[in-house]
Amino acid sequence: MSYEEGKAIDVSRETLERLELLANLLRKWNPKINLVSKSTIGDLWNRHILDSVQIYNQSAEKTGHWVDVGSGGGFPGLVVAILNAGDGYPYNVTLIESDLRKCTFLRTVLRETGVKASVITERIEKAEPQNAEVFSARALADLNLLLEFSSRHLGEGGTCLFPKGVNWKKEVLTAEESWSFSYETINSVTQEGAVILKIREVKRV
Repeated sequence: MSYEEGKAIDVSRETLERLELLANLLRKWNPKINLVSKSTIGDLWNRHILDSVQIYNQSAEKTGHWVDVGSGGGFPGLVVAILNAGDGYPYNVTLIESDLRKCTFLRTVLRETGVKASVITERIEKAEPQNAEVFSARALADLNLLLEFSSRHLGEGGTCLFPKGVNWKKEVLTAEESWSFSYETINSVTQEGAVILKIREVKRV
């Protein structure tokens, strides 16, 4: 998907321009600090931006604290922050990333786009509990470990949004050995067989 094709995303012109600025900055920074796989740069809008947009669109709350962990190249965290700005900032957005260089990239994009979000340079398991209404992570870890992270940072009644590939059913079965949770699946618009897992009521077995 190109920028022109990106116009099909149902957002304002200002939001689309911010997403394009994110894309341009990522292309500039990626050779230095490997924010995303080189093989996906050519399909950046579809593989990363649109994939992140669909995660944001699955949140029903539209209020409170959104925490994205392992934010790395900014997906979905920076996209969430940009879309959130376009919606008038209903969320307080926090990005947690342990790599200082990647945090510098995240802060640079936020500054250049004029978008508000907090960036915490810390390991997920050591960061202060965030009491999130929405907790997201993309291409970070298997579901079992993601639920471990959520047990620290997700507030009571909160929702986890985790995009998962075609082997998501296996991850769910494995996680259910250690965790009790309710979930629903939303089919991905960017990868056949992939889903977004919307998870609630997470408790350790």
